[in-house]
Amino acid sequence: MSSPNGLVCFTNCLLPLEDGSLVERDLWIDERRGVILDSQKTFFLRRERPDRVIDLGGNILSPGFMDIQINGAYGFDFSVYDGDDEVYRAGMRHVAERIIETGVTSLVPTIITQEKSLYPKLLHLLRPFASPTTATLLGWHAEGPFIQMAKRGAHAPQFLVPARERFASFEELYGAQNLVDQEDWLMAEGNDVGVRIVTAAPEIEGVMPSIPELIKRGVVFSIGHSIATTDIATHAVYHGARLITHLFNAMPQLHHRDPSIIGLLGASPSLYPFASTPGSPASPASPASGSWHARQTSLSKRLAQLQIEGPGSPAAAPKATSEAFDDQQTPPQTPILRALASTDDLNLRKGKVEEAFERPFYELIVDGIHSHPNSVRLAYSSYPDGCILITDAMKILDPHLHDGVHEWRDGKRFVKEGDKLYLEGTDTLAGSVVTLDKCVRNFSRFTGCSLGEAIKCATFNPARCLGIENKKGTLRSGADADLVVLDRKGNVLSTWVKGKEVWTKN
Repeated sequence: MSSPNGLVCFTNCLLPLEDGSLVERDLWIDERRGVILDSQKTFFLRRERPDRVIDLGGNILSPGFMDIQINGAYGFDFSVYDGDDEVYRAGMRHVAERIIETGVTSLVPTIITQEKSLYPKLLHLLRPFASPTTATLLGWHAEGPFIQMAKRGAHAPQFLVPARERFASFEELYGAQNLVDQEDWLMAEGNDVGVRIVTAAPEIEGVMPSIPELIKRGVVFSIGHSIATTDIATHAVYHGARLITHLFNAMPQLHHRDPSIIGLLGASPSLYPFASTPGSPASPASPASGSWHARQTSLSKRLAQLQIEGPGSPAAAPKATSEAFDDQQTPPQTPILRALASTDDLNLRKGKVEEAFERPFYELIVDGIHSHPNSVRLAYSSYPDGCILITDAMKILDPHLHDGVHEWRDGKRFVKEGDKLYLEGTDTLAGSVVTLDKCVRNFSRFTGCSLGEAIKCATFNPARCLGIENKKGTLRSGADADLVVLDRKGNVLSTWVKGKEVWTKN
């Protein structure tokens, strides 16, 4: 049923705001243009009210969920290409059509470490895609191959590489056409919204100096599959790293002397702030030489040893274990602290915190397996505004799929036990099969936060991280009318794309 004048009013509903609160308020949309409206401006400009009014019975009308790390779903793996472009595109459409039942209206297809010749083709195929009745594929997330061998998880070790030529290595491997400036990349296909994310380990040779150029071209850099120390992780953020890939997994565990990547969530105002003046001794391009380089000596030696011994050596290929547990001893180092002169004033206002830098966003897989509920709550309590819920789902994501052994790729198989997914014959976690709507419900239970605050972590926070918060993940006027109706327990009742209802619960 459509509205004669194109205007639709949702009433008797709760709207999640960008601060995480839920308010009882009407929402107007223009179903013809597929956008959210400012009701007052629309009424005064057009002198008319919506011809169609939908009573939601006190349920929640949320922006559509966004999953910025998903490897596949409903039998299709974004990392598998059999040489037929149309078959691959059909798989993309299949995922986009089916995933709306979980409330997801936008996703970033993720490809894990591949044989290098596949990257240019896969990333070209994964340009933004949308249709009137499906979720939007926003672009691509390349997870690897510039990652740490010791934290590779389910990534194939033979395909891991350093970036010896710095940014040129990224261009050569991903394809220069896939790393052009953001405006050129979007214009090539006539898109107005698109996303590119790269997950890499900043301690890998050539990665750190490549970050500024990636950022300059509109790519979101995420720290992941890494053993970076606190100093290296902090330095990566100063270079422009904006995100942490699946927090707690595939990284050193929290150590009180060197909290490493996890410690970025609680970044102390006393952390040494690299000077912003380019070329200065403490600038990102040239970190404070003395203690900074001294602290990295042992790490550099160990990384060099890994490169010398090669991928087949015991050092380069540690025993495969779950990504959720640390298989490398965390070095007991102390982060660089800012030297505070005795004349410096301290804050006198309660609640006023001087930030050393803008802390990165961080992803959480809230399936109760990848991270303990206590860890989820600890992370959220440290930095709620940076929290992003993801599924990291594999191709067998399907709420209707039975448990058991399922084929994956390259002769490997998954074992599915409820929401747990691991490689057959190992205890290595291999992504997940949890749906994003379930992550939202779990998150509210695990942290004790409100449902509105949990929704924010699957809508506004990821949109803000990707710089598209005016179009996606929000109820702002002018944004896309991608919506999901939830009951008060967080269950999906219906999904709307560009102002049209595309799925409803039977």
